[in-house]
Amino acid sequence: MSPFITRFAPSPTGRLHLGHAFAALQAHDAARAVDGRFLLRIEDIDRIRARPAFEAAIYEDLAWLGLRWETPVLRQSERLPAYACALDTLASRGLLYRCFKTRQEVLDEIGRAPHGPEVYGGVYRGEPLSMDEESTRLANGEPFAWRLSLKRAREALGGFDTLTFLEEGQGPDGERGWIAADPEQAGDVILARKDVGVAYHLAVVVDDAHQGVTHVIRGQDLFAAAHIQRLLQALLGLPTPAYRHHRLLMGPDGKRLAKRHGGETLSDLRAAGVTPAEVRARVELTYTIPS
Repeated sequence: MSPFITRFAPSPTGRLHLGHAFAALQAHDAARAVDGRFLLRIEDIDRIRARPAFEAAIYEDLAWLGLRWETPVLRQSERLPAYACALDTLASRGLLYRCFKTRQEVLDEIGRAPHGPEVYGGVYRGEPLSMDEESTRLANGEPFAWRLSLKRAREALGGFDTLTFLEEGQGPDGERGWIAADPEQAGDVILARKDVGVAYHLAVVVDDAHQGVTHVIRGQDLFAAAHIQRLLQALLGLPTPAYRHHRLLMGPDGKRLAKRHGGETLSDLRAAGVTPAEVRARVELTYTIPS
């Protein structure tokens, strides 16, 4: 039997809430059900918002829930050379270009020309600057981001028709089974920028391959990410895991639970005397916690 390896990968940018508990328990229970491996990964590449205190709280909250994970825990801040190597690989093949536009400039372009040459369907597509203009901007010290060129990626692979991934859970619109990956819906995504040495899509693909993850179990809000991540796997020659996207927990206001919305944290629930078993009942999971 092939191994079953999955992971829970929170960012230490705030306290965990019920939505995090639900996601962590989904991955943990799936691994335990088949005697597989459950990994914890700390995605702390956001240098501005990541805090050691939040990381320590993650360990405390998950242990309280009854979860057990392998050590040492992989921390993305310690993996920057691996991400740089992946970026160099893509750059050496001419698949990246420097984008000097600010976030607001990109949004303005999308708003002005939703069907123009650089933007399509609400996502950004660009082109590298001329060598002279790029050299001038670099000499002036202007900040830039590395974007993946979908145009060049398509040429490198001879099209995207053969890109598929297996959905064992369910996408937000009921997607299931073998899915045809459509990287076009993401546009020319940013893979690295000055303030964050690597972006989420590249880091997660490199780390999943490094850790041998066979099943990515996560919320449906990340279903769309599978399309561009499948492309990166193909460009970097990395294996493609199976995906199990699950439903999201919603708050009383109908919005999904998220750090930015505040609300009760796991530490709040613990302080109020709520037990791990009661947390499982709230998120409708009945797996028996190992002693």
